[in-house]
Amino acid sequence: MRVATKATHELKPVLVFDSGIGGLTVLREARVLMPERGFIYVADDAGFPYGGWEEEGLKARILALFADLLDRYDPELCIIACNTAFTLVGADLRAAFPDMTFVGTVPAIKPAAERTRSGLVSVLATPGTVKRAYTRDLIQSFASQCHVRLVGSENLARMAEAYIRGESLDDAAVRAEIDPCFVEREGRRTDIVVLACTHYPFMANLFRRLAPWPVDWLDPAEAIARQARRLVPPADADSHGVHADFAVFTSHAPDFPTRRLMQGFGLRVS
Repeated sequence: MRVATKATHELKPVLVFDSGIGGLTVLREARVLMPERGFIYVADDAGFPYGGWEEEGLKARILALFADLLDRYDPELCIIACNTAFTLVGADLRAAFPDMTFVGTVPAIKPAAERTRSGLVSVLATPGTVKRAYTRDLIQSFASQCHVRLVGSENLARMAEAYIRGESLDDAAVRAEIDPCFVEREGRRTDIVVLACTHYPFMANLFRRLAPWPVDWLDPAEAIARQARRLVPPADADSHGVHADFAVFTSHAPDFPTRRLMQGFGLRVS
């Protein structure tokens, strides 16, 4: 007598893409909300940092990378955990790959404008994000009643990568990068700083210690993860995740501290 068995099916993985390792802040939140899914973390460390790239060159690079990534891994959904990348090429990715769902990362200007009491908001970002028309449009659409200062740091993404790997940073050097965020006008002070690079939340405690006065450092990672959860189909009881949870580096040569960091996040390096 043959015993009937219930068929199971594998769930496709979720792909998280960043220029480096800063997108781990988003991965951490996404795992909490989608525990049934496997994750593939892709770091374009060969192209890092994105802030200094010419727009057309960077756009072509990211589109070419995704043509390969989608063919190779066939994910359920892609999270672009990089403000610089998504504000530049988000629309192009959706046009080029209409069958794939992309969740983007954009500066959290709307929630900052809703929360501020002083009306003084700063956006701490890379130069690429600061100069993007997308960012200016967000300010015009959601924060026209606020004074928004855009601060494009040339150095913080690199500093954050070093900090995440356990290297020590000079307090004065970090303070020089964040000081422009703090504005005083007519008895009011900046009360919210938008962290518009996914690398920066890793440094939030350092920022708090070095800030001239307390502010709300706005990290968008949880909101990004919630949006991804809304778009990923719920799993039934007979589904299980594919064997994923690994990291891909476009340099093919992550150093030992990076490999150790990936292991700490439960990711093997492919």
